[in-house]
Amino acid sequence: MTKTRVVVVDDSALVRSLLTEIINRQPDMECIGSASDPFAAREMIRNLNPDVITLDVEMPRMDGIDFLSKLMRLRPMPVVMVSTLTERGAEVTLKALELGAVDFVAKPKIGVADGLKQLADEITEKVRTASKARVSKPHVPASGVAGAAAPARPAAQAIGRLSTEKLIFIGASTGGTEATKEVLMNLPPDSPGVVITQHMPPGFTKSYANRLDGLCKIRVKEATDGERVLPGHAYIAPGGFHLSVERSGANYIARVSDGEPVNRHKPSVEVLFESAARVVGQNALGIMLTGMGADGAKAMRTMKDAGSYNVCQDEATCVVFGMPREAIAHGAAHEVLPLCKIAQHVIDRLRSTSGLSTNRV
Repeated sequence: MTKTRVVVVDDSALVRSLLTEIINRQPDMECIGSASDPFAAREMIRNLNPDVITLDVEMPRMDGIDFLSKLMRLRPMPVVMVSTLTERGAEVTLKALELGAVDFVAKPKIGVADGLKQLADEITEKVRTASKARVSKPHVPASGVAGAAAPARPAAQAIGRLSTEKLIFIGASTGGTEATKEVLMNLPPDSPGVVITQHMPPGFTKSYANRLDGLCKIRVKEATDGERVLPGHAYIAPGGFHLSVERSGANYIARVSDGEPVNRHKPSVEVLFESAARVVGQNALGIMLTGMGADGAKAMRTMKDAGSYNVCQDEATCVVFGMPREAIAHGAAHEVLPLCKIAQHVIDRLRSTSGLSTNRV
């Protein structure tokens, strides 16, 4: 077996020791080095050529974000961020994902040793996923700022007279924060309501929603239980809770619920897409974006059987092709498209049937 070779970068000797131990316990991976700061890490990466690095956010001499920005520009490679579960930590982590980090692990502010041990399975699963991820240099727009958002497409014009019966459902996991941003930024203000499950832990989804709200033409917020799902708005499942939709008279209502994980996830795409099939049927449009595993694949096929129109992201533009691949294998997709074409395809589909609430979108 060829082992995944990992370098750990963290200013805490305790964290370096714990992460090394956690990684080395796995039969398919090994920690080949650990560095206390980005300068030591730079030499280690150059000499050891690891498959994956874990990277702390806050370090002396150069913080993790500056180092990540330089690394992804000069030598793109899979990176799993190790960040603190704070509001500031959430903002910085989202910036890291924007710069090209594959995923992140949120370490506790106190009780780090016990906390990391409890997170051992999550850490190793994310390192394993990162080793298979498609990594590329971050987009550098005309402003020259790496990681800055690309401008929205001019083609994202008004859809036209559109029934409020329509809803767009998005499921995503690894790599999905940036993929979802790409789709939402290119939807017009009169888009149907959008309901999103992105695999993300508690404490991060509010910051993520706020970040998107400042970038998109539509409004974006973390979903709250019982609120009406409105056109021109997107609702993101809160970390640690399932999101689904229900009907209340002429309106769609967001349901945020605590419960057991589904497909090992909470929130779960399966829960959201199952409600789309049951409640929205032929007026639903499903989008499956990059992510590891199979969460939502079966329910997306159920959506299709109920009359929805479904799009999956293609392999070439996915960070991890797992979830779209499984949905395609279940026969759930009408179209398989590169990420940059999904929003426009949705707009064109909706515009071609604008106002036909009883027909498929």
